[in-house]
Amino acid sequence: MLLLSVITSAVAPGLALLIFFYLKDKYDQEPLHMVVKVFLLGLLIVFPVVIIQRGLTLGLGGGVFTDSFLVSAGVEEALKWFVLYHMIYNHTEFDEPYDGILYAVAISLGFATLENVMYAWYSHASIGSMIMRALLPVSGHAMFGVIMGYHMGRAKFSISGRKKGSLAISLLLPWLWHGIYDFILSTSPNYWIWYIVPLMALLWYGGMGKVAQANNRSPFKLLKREEEVNL
Repeated sequence: MLLLSVITSAVAPGLALLIFFYLKDKYDQEPLHMVVKVFLLGLLIVFPVVIIQRGLTLGLGGGVFTDSFLVSAGVEEALKWFVLYHMIYNHTEFDEPYDGILYAVAISLGFATLENVMYAWYSHASIGSMIMRALLPVSGHAMFGVIMGYHMGRAKFSISGRKKGSLAISLLLPWLWHGIYDFILSTSPNYWIWYIVPLMALLWYGGMGKVAQANNRSPFKLLKREEEVNL
């Protein structure tokens, strides 16, 4: 029974955050099956990520900076970005800026959820430690997804000259923030909470701002207002 409670606590944060961001789509909500599909893709990329990270660790020999920015953040964000770009970026359902955020959050939370379940299973984690992981790693992955998706949305709906720059930023910024997050945890074992809490507050503040900006640039915003006026 305790194990079931721990596994449930590992899955619940990812699903709760996914629902939260799904409901933030104000003007043209995405088909639920598409969001679930991308979430499941996030689950699946855990396996190639683990293999690549293991190979890099053996090949490079480790090191705090290398592990934080290349092995961990680099591989995870690059795989998420690769799948999003090749499977979602040109999809017909990606028809407003906020969709980039939603799909990037979905794949990030899929990844974070399976990672959380594996942590709970293999470490026999307590409920308290799973609550802490919900507030930090899972929430962090969601914020990295917001950053990635926001800039991917800008690339999708900007003029052609700015597309490549925005696409590059959609990979580099979440990579940077994720690397900083991991670097803090690796180098401040006793005082990490004094750095991580302000970092997470900053990411959430900026992330919610990006959610509002993306919704405000929706091409369906005026249509929604016209429908409300007609009613």
